[in-house]
Formats: sequence, C-alpha cells, structure tokens
Amino acid sequence: MPSSSHPPIRSYVLRQGRVSNAQRRAVDTLLSVYGVSYAPGAIDLEQLFGRRAPTILEIGFGMGETTALIAQAHPENNYLGIEVHTPGVGSLLKLIDEAKLANLRLIQHDAVEVLEHMIAPSALAGAHIFFPDPWPKKRHHKRRLIQSALVALLASRLAPGAYLHAATDWEEYAEQILAVFTDEPALVNTAPGFAPRPDYRPQTKFESRGLMLGHGVWDILFRRA
Repeated sequence: MPSSSHPPIRSYVLRQGRVSNAQRRAVDTLLSVYGVSYAPGAIDLEQLFGRRAPTILEIGFGMGETTALIAQAHPENNYLGIEVHTPGVGSLLKLIDEAKLANLRLIQHDAVEVLEHMIAPSALAGAHIFFPDPWPKKRHHKRRLIQSALVALLASRLAPGAYLHAATDWEEYAEQILAVFTDEPALVNTAPGFAPRPDYRPQTKFESRGLMLGHGVWDILFRRA
C-alpha cells in the first residue's frame, strides 16, 4: 500500500450487480486457469504468457466483449485485463475459454494496486481505458477513474513509444481526459486533439446505436515520450 498519509487512490467504486449462474460457474472453474491472483511483486509477463510479445493492459473491461475481440484479432500481442466486478470477470472468462485465447489473461483486483505492485516500470506496450464510468453528476467527478495521479502511474508503466488510449461517449469527460493526458509530461498526443478511432478498437453495438442517434464518441490517444 502507498506510504503516504493520504487515502489511497482507487480505480473503482464497487457496485453490487447480479451474477448469473453461468458467470458464477465461470469464475469458480476458470479464474484459476485464466486469472492472475493479486500479489505484490512484478509479474513475469514472459512466463505468464509463455512467450515474449508486446503486452497491452486494459483497465475496466466491463463484460469483456471488446477485450476478447481485440485479443482474437491480434494474436501477435498479449493482453492483460483488470476488472473488479464479478459479472464482467465471469463473462470474459467464458469468452476466453470458448475462443481458447492463449494471449488474454485477467486480474480481478483494484487497478491502482495492480499498477503499483504487479506491473514493472516500462513493461507495457500499450494501455486501454474504454468507456469508463463517466459519473456525470458534478459532485461525483472525484470518483472518475482518469485523474492525474493514475495517469502518472500508468505512464510510468509504459515503455518509451508505448501508447495510452481512452475512449468515452461523454463529451465533458472526453475534454477532461484530454486535459489530464496533456498535462502528463511523459505523454505526447498522437493527434492535434481527439484522435480518429483506431482500427483495432471495434465499434460496439451500444456505440453504433449511439452514433445512429447522433451521440458522439471521442478517442484520446497518446504515446509515452
């Protein structure tokens, strides 16, 4: 845990959600196969995946559909997902097992503690934060995942030239993310402002419906200097 006297940063607010029987069964039977237990000490990524390959971290993978699609489309990379909510963990475990994805593993734990204690400096080739909870009410903005302290920590875990990619469908949050990324001296924007959606990020059904209704989606894509 951080030695500071300030309360530790958290990457989430735990909400109780319904866990289906299939999700619970997946957690009970597959987490030991495809999951990584939280433990202080840097993960040996080469040993974990059985090979040396670029490793991309995802914070908050939700139900895991996008995560699994990306991993399946890019077998040349390793992917490590972090999520605290059991329904999403169970859902992604099922997807990994059904598709036999050897390049995707997950950790059910707080992302800040994982970054602090399990990911070595400069170990990552990239990081994804897709559609984090926008906490739209102003009094809840302090609960938002993307804040300066987290971004500084995450940037320290990126290798030089590695990328940090966030996406949101809340314009005001997008502006905040862009400002936080811009203020981090270790990061450089890849675009004049917001970036076009990269081909590797699939468009979800939810996103497609929103775009048809005229809702915007903003991608923010920076690289480690």
